[in-house]
Amino acid sequence: MRVEESIMPKANSDEIPAVPLTIEGYSVLHQMMRVRWSAWRQLAAADKSAIVDEAAGVLAAMERDSAGPSALFSLLGHKGDMMFVHFRQSFDELNSTELQLAQLRLADFLEPATSYLSVIELGLYESTIKAYQDLKDRGIEAHSEPWKREIGEVLARQKEAMHPRLFPEMPQHRYVSFYPMDRRRGEARNWYSLPIEERARQMNEHGLIGRRYAGEVRQIITGSIGFDDWEWGVDLFAQDPLTFKKLIYEMRFDEASAKFAEFGPFYTGVHFSAPQLGAFLSGQVPALLS
Repeated sequence: MRVEESIMPKANSDEIPAVPLTIEGYSVLHQMMRVRWSAWRQLAAADKSAIVDEAAGVLAAMERDSAGPSALFSLLGHKGDMMFVHFRQSFDELNSTELQLAQLRLADFLEPATSYLSVIELGLYESTIKAYQDLKDRGIEAHSEPWKREIGEVLARQKEAMHPRLFPEMPQHRYVSFYPMDRRRGEARNWYSLPIEERARQMNEHGLIGRRYAGEVRQIITGSIGFDDWEWGVDLFAQDPLTFKKLIYEMRFDEASAKFAEFGPFYTGVHFSAPQLGAFLSGQVPALLS
């Protein structure tokens, strides 16, 4: 027996596994950029026009791609000037999109501020507990081949039922707020040491707050464990930016957030379309999307 095997704790086969099931959809890339304004201003008008026409044509095609759209945002504050958000079928397609944008002449006037890689994710706490308990009651050992087969069937059914949420159209709201977040692992409180039933209870209460804002805000949750520096990414889309403040503030008071949430930097922007790229680079606030 290898040494590492001898010291590994043995799982109790009678316990329900701690990890909730998830289903995944689009691969997602956020690209935050700074514009090299001084270099851009030095260009002749004809050069600016040619660069904008080339980039706007490529970006417009990405916006309209039904297999995985993109969107552009004018960022507020010092963290960047613009943000691209890309929904794609795979990481390979995201990489292709990155490389395609890097070949544009516009790329000579953009500097990456940061980026975020993730996948659209739906956590299935309620279905997880029900499925795990059913398999346990039937005497099917966790992680055995029959267990994996039945869990696979549960995931397939859920993914089919949730397809519109896993592969959504790009929201066309005026404003976006994006931020990454973690679940806390502190000395006194550790989210990952809580029983799955308790985590499910807290997440259900957390979700009830979001549902009260359903008509005002569109929320897309992405998972980034193993992909980027935080565990999840959150995109909020709304017509009124005050909605972000009210929703996120109210959520601060629920147990899951008050005890266990840690938030990364926030990026807030104004949505604009590819044909408005020239206006944006001319210093104009993007017009309302039609």
